[in-house]
Amino acid sequence: MTSGAQRGPVITRIELWGLHVPFRAAVRDAMRRSPSGLGMAIPAEEAWTGGDFVIVRLTAADGATGVGEAFVWLPETGVSPAQVIDAVRDGLARYVLGASPFDVEPLRARLDANVARSEVAKGLLDMACYDLMGHVSGRPAHDFMGGRGADAVPLAALIPMAEPDFMVELAQLFRDGGATTFRLKLGGGVEADRDVVARVRAALGPAVRLRVDYNQAYAPDVAVRAINAIAPFGIDCAEQPVRAGDWLGMARVQRAVAVPLMAHEGCFSLTDFVALAELGAVRVLGVNTERPGGITQALRAIDYAARRGMGTILHNPPLGIAAAAQVHIGAARAALLGHDMELFGHVMLEDDLIVDGLDYADGRVRVPSGPGLGVTLDETALARYATAPAVVLSR
Repeated sequence: MTSGAQRGPVITRIELWGLHVPFRAAVRDAMRRSPSGLGMAIPAEEAWTGGDFVIVRLTAADGATGVGEAFVWLPETGVSPAQVIDAVRDGLARYVLGASPFDVEPLRARLDANVARSEVAKGLLDMACYDLMGHVSGRPAHDFMGGRGADAVPLAALIPMAEPDFMVELAQLFRDGGATTFRLKLGGGVEADRDVVARVRAALGPAVRLRVDYNQAYAPDVAVRAINAIAPFGIDCAEQPVRAGDWLGMARVQRAVAVPLMAHEGCFSLTDFVALAELGAVRVLGVNTERPGGITQALRAIDYAARRGMGTILHNPPLGIAAAAQVHIGAARAALLGHDMELFGHVMLEDDLIVDGLDYADGRVRVPSGPGLGVTLDETALARYATAPAVVLSR
């Protein structure tokens, strides 16, 4: 973490873009194979054709820049790119302009004191501060997170909800590419779920690790039956089996099953996670760069989970900027996670909006080198996918 000892040049300019990046054709086809058309059991009615994002660029008084990225999806995140941009423009920017990027913790305290919630917008700015710190100092972002504990981070594969034969075939393809952990999208009913997990376990063998994601599919009593039905196949954790706001239902389920639960749609802030942990509703922390709101809060959450004896799953379908941020977090807390990371934006989306992609090979991703997050925003791609002109704010 950082301190106020090295203040550096202050932030003088904020640029914000909303974007929509379409899914690859193969991803859209895979989604169509599920009953919902979304590749998961989440009860959303609108077609999901691509990712909505906000990208921010901070400029310091010395001309150095830092970028950040946030992924949003209304059925899960509850905000649109325009709402995130509004939160920065109309509320958060006045505290960021004139601040040092090195003061991420006191800056976060000011943002929290003056603007309630808005975790996604705060996290967007926080991520850009870490990139900017690196460019000002010539150091990688993980240096400001406690140092690098790994050169590469192992990745889990995501298997969308579809007919069982397709799910097994896809899992085998990822296994052949080096993956040793798999997240299966479930929620088609207790027996159907059990059949899928049994078939995947039989196809991949006993050595691989399996986790499942229900995307709020079940009422608590059904969730207990569903999770107990697949527990004999060795399950690392079950993600969001009940409705997002049903924390007491999550606690009921966790008391009744041995498989650790993880909240996703129902956990947006560090306070949310602490409350869920204290309720006994979760035994695994789920983190991405939007939840619990940026790198600073992610590090705090991971450290809290570790003190409680819980592991952490880092997961998201981001573009290249947030993917790099997540890899830096994973490298900095490699000894505490206990679970392979999920990064699926480079597979799902037709462009990652960085000049040189991250190094994915053999089921792992290497920690990017260079200052800050170690990636460069692709200005041509930014112009192609931006949904409106940039919002520019300055001192």
